[in-house]
Amino acid sequence: MKFLFAFISLLSFTMLSIDLDIVRIAYREAAHDKTKVAALNEQLASVNKKDDIVLVAYKGAAITLRAKYEKSLKEKKRLFIEGVSYIEFAIEKSPNAVEPRFIRIGIQENTPRLLKYKSNIKEDKLFLLKQYKTIKPKILKKHIGEYILQSKAFSDEEKAVILVP
Repeated sequence: MKFLFAFISLLSFTMLSIDLDIVRIAYREAAHDKTKVAALNEQLASVNKKDDIVLVAYKGAAITLRAKYEKSLKEKKRLFIEGVSYIEFAIEKSPNAVEPRFIRIGIQENTPRLLKYKSNIKEDKLFLLKQYKTIKPKILKKHIGEYILQSKAFSDEEKAVILVP
């Protein structure tokens, strides 16, 4: 009986867990498509700061994307601060993790200057370039590579680093 309970618990946990590859794709799409922001936020609604730090960082990014489309300045600011707190928490908990740094640089590069959230671009850029060749899984490496190639934060010389096989 204990085995059956454990099996059912494990099965339900697996079914409720969030597929990181799906989140990665959803984030990428939401970053360029206003209509996909709500779905990304809904997908990550159950994530809290006790979960995997990568999911925490994606939740923060989803919240900041949501802030972008709010009508009220007060709500924009509240959501932006909340989203940034998740991203910074993830990086604080795991400073050598690539994905939260990738998320942060994407948010910082695309945030208006008046929000004063741009102070880590250089640091994250260097970190990503240094770690690029060792990034796993392939889908993440592909997303980061495509981001670097289109980013204005990276010079042509830096972009060439990721083009070398």
